[in-house]
Amino acid sequence: MMDGPHLPRSCELSLPCCADGGSLSSTKAPQVSRVRVQLEMHALWQQFDQLGTEMIVTKAGRRMFPTFQVQISGMDPTTEYVLLMDFLIVDDKRYRYAFHSSSWLVTGRADVVAPSRMHFHPDSPACGAQWMKQTVSFDTLKLTNNLLDDNGHMILNSMHRYQPRFHVVYVDPAPNSHLNAHRNFCSFSFPETRFMAVTAYQNHRITQLKIASNPFAKGFRTSDPQDPEGYSGPMAVCCPPEGRAELLSIKPGDQRSWSSKTSTRQEDPALDVDGVLAPASFLPVPSYWDCPGSSEERGSLS
Repeated sequence: MMDGPHLPRSCELSLPCCADGGSLSSTKAPQVSRVRVQLEMHALWQQFDQLGTEMIVTKAGRRMFPTFQVQISGMDPTTEYVLLMDFLIVDDKRYRYAFHSSSWLVTGRADVVAPSRMHFHPDSPACGAQWMKQTVSFDTLKLTNNLLDDNGHMILNSMHRYQPRFHVVYVDPAPNSHLNAHRNFCSFSFPETRFMAVTAYQNHRITQLKIASNPFAKGFRTSDPQDPEGYSGPMAVCCPPEGRAELLSIKPGDQRSWSSKTSTRQEDPALDVDGVLAPASFLPVPSYWDCPGSSEERGSLS
């Protein structure tokens, strides 16, 4: 186990670790061995994870909500880094949603894995000081189920489970840097960010929570009759273990902030209310990613 400060089991802070159990400082370049990553909007991600997060995939591409945002520390301020993301399929199974039992069921083996892609943060490369001074947001990333996509979107199979993975790559100026490629990056994953790729939401409680927490979903919210100007701010969603969700309006003074910082976008990143079908609960499928705080570093980025 790595030496360091005690970390909560909530996985809010992710540390890179070595696949062979060795010391990170001895196997990785010093420019990446001290990098630490904290997931933003952690409480909101946990709420979705408890219900079983679903992310819409479309032919044209759909943005994620919640947006994957992180706060980074431990970089060399003057060194350049590239930040990127990919998505790992959690298991070799395909799922369907069973409304009579309000759960996800395995229907067979996974479809052929879609072409592997990396999403580079548009500000890459940049020096460590720039990355660390503000929240890093992947709000331009889009998910698609179009195998022939030529827009650079992340290609996923519907009804399969995925784990987002975040990579920090040190831009080594040495002429023989390719010989040290395995030492010049570190990878991070947050189990609470895994999700089921769907073309329409299966769990209506997921839809309600997205409406309540997505700033672009104002048109789907109810107004407060006590407010003469009409209040259409965020709503709290009470999601009991069984039964239908209950929407509870929040007064402006009681609004809860999901994140210390937010990014601005010009379009609805992930709202799709056409998939409201029935109440549901999520049955997590055991996998490697179920381990709290796990952050696996791979030997390559492919």
